[in-house]
Amino acid sequence: MEMRGIFYVLLSRKVKVAFSFLFLITIAGTAGYHFLEGWSLANSFYATIVTLGTVGFGDFYPVTSGGKVFAIFIIVFGVGTMAYTVAMIMENFMEGRLRRMLGRGKLEKRIKKMRNHYIICGCGKIGKLICGELAHEKVEFVIVENNPEVIQAIEDNEFAYINGSATEDKMLLAAGIERAKGVVCALSTDADNLYVVLAAKELNPEAYILSRFEDNASERRLINAGADRVIMLDFIEITTRRESLALRMEELDVCKGSPVVGKNLEDSGMRKEYGLIVVAIKKESGQMAFNPMASYVIESEDKLIALGEEENLAKFSGICQM
Repeated sequence: MEMRGIFYVLLSRKVKVAFSFLFLITIAGTAGYHFLEGWSLANSFYATIVTLGTVGFGDFYPVTSGGKVFAIFIIVFGVGTMAYTVAMIMENFMEGRLRRMLGRGKLEKRIKKMRNHYIICGCGKIGKLICGELAHEKVEFVIVENNPEVIQAIEDNEFAYINGSATEDKMLLAAGIERAKGVVCALSTDADNLYVVLAAKELNPEAYILSRFEDNASERRLINAGADRVIMLDFIEITTRRESLALRMEELDVCKGSPVVGKNLEDSGMRKEYGLIVVAIKKESGQMAFNPMASYVIESEDKLIALGEEENLAKFSGICQM
């Protein structure tokens, strides 16, 4: 995050302009010393950098009248440009830090004002899907995440978040667990999800807790720990304040005689007519294809792992079975 901030500072418009002038003066200085004083390009470049840096070693200095006038030009304009460039970098860097500090303060105030919100622990594939649906439904939520790349995407979407590990109680407290209506445990390991379930129930026994799991043996442990619902990437259900937001992720078996066989995903009407999103395709061989292109041609015996409303999934499943 810090390196990314420095990168943006260096790419600001004023800094780019300053660097452009500095580059041109360096080229002009090197060429000028080379032709006026007869120095080699390496020595001319060295003398230009020494002049711009106001070091003044004294090993190279102009002896001709033209060279001296040119050196004055480099000192006046070059040193001024160098000082301006450094000033712009520092100004942008300090403004960036101040902006992040103020932004963090606003974000903390925004989270403290939340009531009956949802806490999303982990913003991987499942977390992103849930965040997208909650944002669409205009339901307040806070993400707890510590991956810098994921946090950058969260910031780009202007979602409220806490930078840290959801397995730490203080992060759940910072996310407002005592005031939360529900917690979604979408971390990468069952052990982490189990810990969050235990911690969340201890901090807020009334919170609705949804947790994902990978190992079948973890399902019972998560329920015993207090999870109200557990999923194995086949069902996502969150009860919002406005209505029940039910999204089902199911495997749709494509039979040989189905009219969708031979059609690509776009022409099958899954998206346009039924509002379904194909997350992955399981081939007959067992091979999985994630995030398939719209041009993917559906084959018989394919298992389409689709996300959508239960009613639409049932309708399209009937077409796949025809």
